[in-house]
Amino acid sequence: MRPVDVIIACHTPTRPVGRAVASVLEGNGESAEVTVVCHNRPAAEIAEAVRPEHRGQVRFLEHHDEHRSASGPFNAGMRASQAGFVAIMGSDDTLAPGAVASWLAVQERTGADFVITRLALGEDSAGVPTPAVRMRRGGLVDLVADRLSYRSAPLGLMRREMLESTGRYLVEGARIGGDVGMVTALMATQATAYDRFGPPYVIGEDAGDRVTYVVRPMREQLGFFPDLLEADWFARLPAAARRAVGVKLLRIHVFGAVFYREDVAIWTPQERADLAEITAEVILRAPGCLAPLSRADRDLVDACLDPALEARILVRRAQGRRRHGRPATILTRGAASLLDREAPLRFMVASLAVRHLPRLRAALAS
Repeated sequence: MRPVDVIIACHTPTRPVGRAVASVLEGNGESAEVTVVCHNRPAAEIAEAVRPEHRGQVRFLEHHDEHRSASGPFNAGMRASQAGFVAIMGSDDTLAPGAVASWLAVQERTGADFVITRLALGEDSAGVPTPAVRMRRGGLVDLVADRLSYRSAPLGLMRREMLESTGRYLVEGARIGGDVGMVTALMATQATAYDRFGPPYVIGEDAGDRVTYVVRPMREQLGFFPDLLEADWFARLPAAARRAVGVKLLRIHVFGAVFYREDVAIWTPQERADLAEITAEVILRAPGCLAPLSRADRDLVDACLDPALEARILVRRAQGRRRHGRPATILTRGAASLLDREAPLRFMVASLAVRHLPRLRAALAS
């Protein structure tokens, strides 16, 4: 038995699951074994998509439920595992060679229960700039100081016994955001490390049926918020941690949901009322989360909270906050927040460092 069980969920043999399996067995096989959870499909059907030379090295599990959500099969795979550590992986994603060994090295050095992997959008990518951790942080990381809440999926190494004892799993049936509460809870309550310079987890961009990018009613799109904001563990967090999570929920999820609804016809009175209620709930549960936002972001928050404001203004403000480099997207409303850790100036500098430092370090080493 290898120390790490990589759990791959797959709901159709048309996904490139064979490529995902190959990236584990061929580039990480000394440290990892593979479990493919076949979601509402016979195992033999999914196995056909895996290379013949790899099939005998893969454990295929069948998982049946009524949901079109990866949460169920991922949870089933993690619960069935006997390895010391587990990792989850999308069927259209891959692991760079040596990624798992690098996670294990970080875990051994730090004793972490959760090791966050570096992400890339392709093998030649400079990397995804989240989380924007502190420049010289090489050991354990902190939810607030290292802006961990911007990582929305539990990708990397997780101690299996920790998951069992805490019950930290994905939200069953959630089509969107079922992983946000889990990963935020792990980073907020468990010893967490970041594999800053290791080989990345590579996000696949060639799947045509990802549900993440589908525009849905606001209550469905942000339906995972209550599982996070109303959780007991969230209420027990220090104020600074709740504030940091609130900033991220607004910036990434609320603002993103508005930005991708540029057709004003989508914004029915009910959708506007739902948007206002959800936005207000974040502000209530995470006091202080508005302070580090840019002026453009605050203008958008005001529009989200006012269902009577014309939809075209709401859409225009969502688009305007993405015109980076303008004073409105850099400056905060209050001068005291200008250099806040979550404010645009410091956040952008940290993000650039996370994106480019691994490539610079590799170039200097060669």
